[in-house]
Amino acid sequence: MNLFDVYPLFDIAIAKGKGCKVWDDKGEEYLDLYGGHAVISIGHCHPHYVEMLSAQLNTLGFYSNSVINPLQQQLAQRLGKASGYDDYQLFLINSGAEANENALKLASFYNGRTRVLAVEKAFHGRTSLAVEVTANPKIIAPINANNHTTFLPLNDIEAWERELAKGDVCACIIECIQGVGGIRMADDEFLRQLSALCAKYDTVLVADEIQCGYGRSGKFFAHQYAGIQPDIITVAKGIGNGFPMGAVLISPKFKPVYGQLGTTFGGNHLACTAALAVLDVMESEQLVENAAQVGEYLMKRLQEEQLPHVVEVRGRGLMIGIELDTPYKEVRNRLVHEQHCFTGCSGTNVLRLLPPLCIAKADADDFIQRLKAVLS
Repeated sequence: MNLFDVYPLFDIAIAKGKGCKVWDDKGEEYLDLYGGHAVISIGHCHPHYVEMLSAQLNTLGFYSNSVINPLQQQLAQRLGKASGYDDYQLFLINSGAEANENALKLASFYNGRTRVLAVEKAFHGRTSLAVEVTANPKIIAPINANNHTTFLPLNDIEAWERELAKGDVCACIIECIQGVGGIRMADDEFLRQLSALCAKYDTVLVADEIQCGYGRSGKFFAHQYAGIQPDIITVAKGIGNGFPMGAVLISPKFKPVYGQLGTTFGGNHLACTAALAVLDVMESEQLVENAAQVGEYLMKRLQEEQLPHVVEVRGRGLMIGIELDTPYKEVRNRLVHEQHCFTGCSGTNVLRLLPPLCIAKADADDFIQRLKAVLS
């Protein structure tokens, strides 16, 4: 049997990692400015994370959600405190797409509506409802094309108000910093006005914090720069530092109903242990603050360097886009093969930086030298 060939791969096998570095099976070292697609939050193979998961695996790896799992309640309390959402409810699943699926289902159960407003260039996942609110026709199969979604320009509040005023919108879903869409940021004032409009028209506001959340922006959640409280917040990626996990943070106005939502693997003992270890390290090593400080430093240095082919540097914290006047492919390939540095990409011409939150200023300086060598 062969693998179903859907990923364009670098001819590199990563064998181990530590902090912001990874090594291939030949022993070559790489600087990781991508964090496995924003997944590695506390760094590769953090000793506390490894110790906690190993201990849990020696005790109990899995049992179903038909019995009490105290780790789930511990996680809910810890996450509520860390994020500032103590009064919200937590539903645990396995991925970001699942988080958005369940968020949209909850919204529709709540107000009985079916229409969703989403942002042009949005990416919310590849499962049924998640792909419907993703603005990429290439990944929307005919069975998913149900015309539930209206896509609107980012930051055009008049366009959003016109649609919301029709009174039939179930939910608005938005990434406060678009990842796949090119590191485009929602304006704080736009978010404040959108939140007010959603409240006015009894529309559920869903903040997709799967990539921009969990400390990456320099606050726990990116929407907190605008001072709003969405009705539902979806998270994944950095919550488990590589262990598959997703979650939905749900406003108290939603009342749980037995059987309405469910999951086999979500919130299992290993996943909760991974998430608790992540919160331990984020707090003890002040990684949210580090994301703000090193992110600001890296962005400032990139802007001051005035590197050739760089049109704009934008983002918040450690979610940074470097827009080029040339397609990213050659630049990214040369960074990997010549400079041993991993980055991501968006669209056709944006390098996307999503490093582990433990990155140091010395690593940022190192990256700039490697990028300079390629662009020069």
